[in-house]
Amino acid sequence: MSTTQGGGGERTLDDWELAWQTHWQQAGFMPYEMSGTEPDDANIERKFLTERRSPEREKERLARIVAEFETGFDRLQKVGPAVTVFGSARFREDHPYYQLARETGRLFAKAGFSVLTGGGPGVMEAANRGAREAGGPSYGLNIKLPHEQSANPYVDDSVEFRYFFVRKVMLVKYSCAYVVAPGGIGTLDELFEAATLVQCGKIGPFPLVLLGREFWTGMKDYLLYMVKQGVFEASEVGFGRIVDTPEKAVETVLRSLPASLKERLVPHS
Repeated sequence: MSTTQGGGGERTLDDWELAWQTHWQQAGFMPYEMSGTEPDDANIERKFLTERRSPEREKERLARIVAEFETGFDRLQKVGPAVTVFGSARFREDHPYYQLARETGRLFAKAGFSVLTGGGPGVMEAANRGAREAGGPSYGLNIKLPHEQSANPYVDDSVEFRYFFVRKVMLVKYSCAYVVAPGGIGTLDELFEAATLVQCGKIGPFPLVLLGREFWTGMKDYLLYMVKQGVFEASEVGFGRIVDTPEKAVETVLRSLPASLKERLVPHS
């Protein structure tokens, strides 16, 4: 019987299958096209993918998407050289990963970077908090969710988005590096989207720094396994670096910057 090792101990593939079955028994299935009975602002991503659509309604939706892009461009054009910090929303203030992200935000702000996050709690709050404590610019790109996620109190400015994909464009467009602290599915989504863009030459040079060597060991091993299977070359993930300390994260990003960008950094004491 195949097994996999997780945070809760050794898990079998049968356990995985059981979890899948349990999830869908509780969640149920929904039809591809829905009748559109929800309020306009309820679960906007699901509406985007599942509602019955007409050309008129699609044009209305397109106008909302364009407006959201325009808002992001207007609000974020003032951001200087910035680093985006990703990670779980679930870590509380007393958790070591919260403190790790807080120190990371502080050191990046001290080096002269603006710090961008998803604007929520946990790692995001910690990185914004560290940047604020160092006197540096701190921004949150918040996402509107069915269970409201309000901006954390450590951002100088919060930009709210309804569409995940628009927010991810903004986080890439206005960053010169990603620092990825321990996180869950959303964090992995953001990490691998950036990795795909780098791999395909759509952005870059663009360092991806994974913070927390022990946490990322399993993913590193799996990526090396994928290399052995021939799905990509080892050099294609060479832009990513796993580090243990905020100091190493800052050093990695600084070493990657062209001189013209370094000249724009305004360190904070």
